[in-house]
Amino acid sequence: MSLASPETPAPQTAAARPKTEYWLTRFVLLRLLGFLYFIAFLCAVNQLVPLIGHHGLLPADTYLHRLTVHSGSTLEGFFEFPSVFWFGISDDGLLLVAWLGLILSVIVLAGYANSLIMLALWALYMSIVHVGQLWYGFGWETQLLETGFLGVFLCPLLDAQPFPRRAPPVIVIWLYRWLIFRIMLGAGLIKIKGDACWRDLTCLYYHYETQPIPNPVSWWLHFRPHWFQKFGVLWNHFVELIVPWFGFYPRSCRHAAGVLMASFQVVLIVSGNLSFLNWLTIVPCLACFDDTFWAKFLPRFLVTRARDAAARAQPSSAMDFAAVALAFIVSILSIGPVMNLLGEQQAMNRSFDPLDLVNTYGAFGAVGRERFEIIFEGTSDPSPESATWRAYEFPAKPGDPHRRPPIIAPYQPRLDWEIWFAAMSSPGNHPWTLHFIWKLLHNDKGTLSLLANNPFPGEPPRYIRAELYRYHFTPPDKGDGTWWTRERVGAWLPPLSVDHPEFRKLLEAEGWLGSNDGTH
Repeated sequence: MSLASPETPAPQTAAARPKTEYWLTRFVLLRLLGFLYFIAFLCAVNQLVPLIGHHGLLPADTYLHRLTVHSGSTLEGFFEFPSVFWFGISDDGLLLVAWLGLILSVIVLAGYANSLIMLALWALYMSIVHVGQLWYGFGWETQLLETGFLGVFLCPLLDAQPFPRRAPPVIVIWLYRWLIFRIMLGAGLIKIKGDACWRDLTCLYYHYETQPIPNPVSWWLHFRPHWFQKFGVLWNHFVELIVPWFGFYPRSCRHAAGVLMASFQVVLIVSGNLSFLNWLTIVPCLACFDDTFWAKFLPRFLVTRARDAAARAQPSSAMDFAAVALAFIVSILSIGPVMNLLGEQQAMNRSFDPLDLVNTYGAFGAVGRERFEIIFEGTSDPSPESATWRAYEFPAKPGDPHRRPPIIAPYQPRLDWEIWFAAMSSPGNHPWTLHFIWKLLHNDKGTLSLLANNPFPGEPPRYIRAELYRYHFTPPDKGDGTWWTRERVGAWLPPLSVDHPEFRKLLEAEGWLGSNDGTH
């Protein structure tokens, strides 16, 4: 006779527990990765030629020539900075790579991906990053390459169906968890080791106002009470330093960690225009979820297709071997990034191998207390001393105080970002700004395509100058229709004209007044 009550359910056996599958996880992860590749290549289609084309602000052909001289040969340069552009570079070639990547990303976004497509996307984007110079010097470029390379091994070699015959290799799912662990922990440690405001919980007093490209929500967040800002810093530390460890735990803890890390990225997305960084960081967060999680939220037909695919799945020794080999390579290449995490002088964003397979990450180790903006102005008047100046506006960075901050992420206006960095330094550290001014003095169409307006649609201006301003968000109670208040700090660059001798000498020293520049 059983002593158990009839109403007491029998303990759930291991066989009765839902099997851990990742068919839906792979489906969702690859769609988001395809979307991010689409955004990245869209930026390249629109901006690559005016930034690094033959007549661009920092021509890539000149850069490759200098790398060849530095490395000793083209072959050595290729092995140090792999790129298809070592085999030939032109404006048409840049656009071909960008458009090809854009088309392939649409295919992945539509639901079709295999290893060959994912490998092509990775190789094409790496080719751009390695010739993109400072325009592609951001941490999310190598993060996209590392994330995308793992995606190569998540798919079958040829079968591009949304739910192919091969199951997702669990080892690759774990490598994505290792990636999000390093991303989050790196971001948290760089803050604790860096700016004191992360330790005294005051960084968010300044961050929303001084971040590269604020949006309207940034303005609202900036004026929240100090207790709210301090809580935000504490929550940041909790999510970046504590939560990532639970991504390696069993299902319930792992799902909770995934929700916390992904939702944290959504908050960051809402709070400012940080390119596609936070969207990209969500991708490895998804590896914390298995199909039991997705089955609660995704449409029934997708869940059914995933279950049908799991039922008819066939093993693949080739995929398993490739996943094991990948794990071995990642393990070896992780030594440098792990040592960097543990070191006192932690590098924020750094690659440790030529292919950017395993990198170290971090963000906002230092937070500015004031916001400075460079305002580029032109005039057609004969004398700069008594001239009327007209300002150039940019797609995203602050300029006109009455203009509302944009919502532009995940798209990244790369020129706007670099001017944010330049405003915190001097022209000598950003010589490309001289070439930028030279282009404006000639109404260069490519350069103007990167701006929001052209104050001189007819004849180009006679002089260009760069003024430095200090910007603050306009307080809510001011009510004068402005988003920003500003005060002039001084001249960042004096008025320059095409016949300014020292200006021309500096341009010539950089190789920007020869046959490589279409505005000479």
